[in-house]
Amino acid sequence: MGPSVLFIHPDLGIGGAERLVVDAALALKSHGCRVQVWTAHYDVHHCFSETIDSGIPITCCGDWLPRGFCGRLLALCAYIRMIFLAFYIVFLSGEQFDVVFCDQISACIPIFKLTRNRKRLLFYCHFPDQLLTDRISLAKKIYRAPIDWLEEKTTGMADCILVNSRFTAEIFEKTFPSLSHIKPDILYPSLNVSSFQLCDFDGLAQLVPTEREFVFLSINRYERKKNLKLALESLCALRDKVGLEDWEKVHLIMAGGYDERVRENVEYYQELKQLAVKSDIDNHVTFLRSFSDKQKLNLLHNCTCILYTPSNEHFGIVPVEAMYMCCPVIAVNSGGPLESIADQVTGFLCPPTCEAFAEAMQEFITNSTLRTTMGKSGHERVREKFSSKAFSHQLYHYICKLVDGE
Repeated sequence: MGPSVLFIHPDLGIGGAERLVVDAALALKSHGCRVQVWTAHYDVHHCFSETIDSGIPITCCGDWLPRGFCGRLLALCAYIRMIFLAFYIVFLSGEQFDVVFCDQISACIPIFKLTRNRKRLLFYCHFPDQLLTDRISLAKKIYRAPIDWLEEKTTGMADCILVNSRFTAEIFEKTFPSLSHIKPDILYPSLNVSSFQLCDFDGLAQLVPTEREFVFLSINRYERKKNLKLALESLCALRDKVGLEDWEKVHLIMAGGYDERVRENVEYYQELKQLAVKSDIDNHVTFLRSFSDKQKLNLLHNCTCILYTPSNEHFGIVPVEAMYMCCPVIAVNSGGPLESIADQVTGFLCPPTCEAFAEAMQEFITNSTLRTTMGKSGHERVREKFSSKAFSHQLYHYICKLVDGE
């Protein structure tokens, strides 16, 4: 039996961070580790399927604590929920474990480090939390100052720090000057390819008119920072570039993670629908919310290419998933996609403008073989660079080093 690993995560819903946690838990379980996941929120109707059928125990605790107040104080409440969760695990749960795997919120680290039976702790930094929000007012700056200080101090208390890309490693060093002595290791997220083995695909008949030959797909949470408007604006720009005959063959599917508890999800979804109507492209756009894993694979298998619109994305698992499914990617030329996508080979890296995206989209309309050739190259790139086997061995190596006290 391998080491015992406890994962602690704020909200085990659907997103890139949650995908990483699930894949990491499955990877360590495959190496014989005893794995368990603790979270402040878990909904079996809004989660990855592996959390239900993998046999990994998931415990939810502290969901009664507020997530915020009228859409405000979200960071503070998230920190309080994680600290409470850590206190419960250490002092009330009776659980025994060798290593804690923590991500997103580092404020819980001191709870595990300052107990009588000191725990070894691995912190996975998707991106510094303090960079995920704007400081548009003096009140916001004052509110965030102690939270930012706490993030830096508690992150430095981890025994091992991993980041998801070279881009995030550079941002880490710039954001946390007092941690300049720490050089985080890079552990790229990977795909649990067993979950991608779907033989029967349903097609897109229920989502897209049959005459739509070129189907572009956006997959991302309904959050403003994901810049989903760029996909709609690019579709408008494409309309001006192609003839009427080709335009009638074009369609866009906006598939996004959606949680009715999150005010921004609800508001941004409505904003995007209104923009589609205002731009007179609503009959060329299908909006899809909180799709299943099976639906996602079906979309990736049948669409022409992915439009990945966030700028300075920390890593971005969607392009990797798409490439594995032989689906090319058009992405912004910054952040993680610079490391995952080979420009002009597995897709296109473009400036974050609708004109640049539209030009790349037009390439798939004028070149009938492009989808196939880029798709094949993308699949091979994922197998070589982002295999679950490499991820699994590397993560297990870090866990064993922590257990051995190295």
